[in-house]
Amino acid sequence: MNAPQPDPTLDNFRTIADAIATLFYPHAEVVLHDLRTQKVDYIANNLSKRVMGDDSSLEDMLSEDVSERNIGPYEKLNWDGQKIRSLSSVLRDAGGRPLAVLCINLNISLFENAKAALDLFLSPGKLIPQPDSLFRDDWQERINTFLHAWMRERQLSLNLLTRDHKRELVLALHAEGAFKGKSASNYVANVLNMGRATVYKHLKELKD
Repeated sequence: MNAPQPDPTLDNFRTIADAIATLFYPHAEVVLHDLRTQKVDYIANNLSKRVMGDDSSLEDMLSEDVSERNIGPYEKLNWDGQKIRSLSSVLRDAGGRPLAVLCINLNISLFENAKAALDLFLSPGKLIPQPDSLFRDDWQERINTFLHAWMRERQLSLNLLTRDHKRELVLALHAEGAFKGKSASNYVANVLNMGRATVYKHLKELKD
């Protein structure tokens, strides 16, 4: 006995399901429910162990009172105990009647584990203050601190600095005494991606 042919009315929705599942592979499953048959019509990247033809039990979606387009996101638990974040979209025909529901199920357990690892790694709990014996004469640290505070006040970043910005910054660093450190001129030139000669030129302008 031949299996029933898929209803071509839902072909575009199946294509969308495949596209979403491919983009977020292997973390997303997309399930298409046919509201007319109340059956699962299609599953892309099956994570839930559901089977096409399973009962959908979405009769409430056929009510005229249903006005939602997107329902969620909401969380549920998968068969393997992993946490799933889901969003369901009600798809309508040309007459505005509910035709199908597209459910996107995103496995967020991996992201939660990664977040927990990052939180642990980046936790400031085990940090100590900078030791005076190491940082008392750390002119590079002082230059970095002043440089980024200067850019933050002007809502700039290193890759957005113009030639005039760099000149202004060199003069501001000089006013802070940043060039008293040995090799400070070379360091500033490297950080600002400019030639040492240009740094010396700006500093000479001050002396002149």
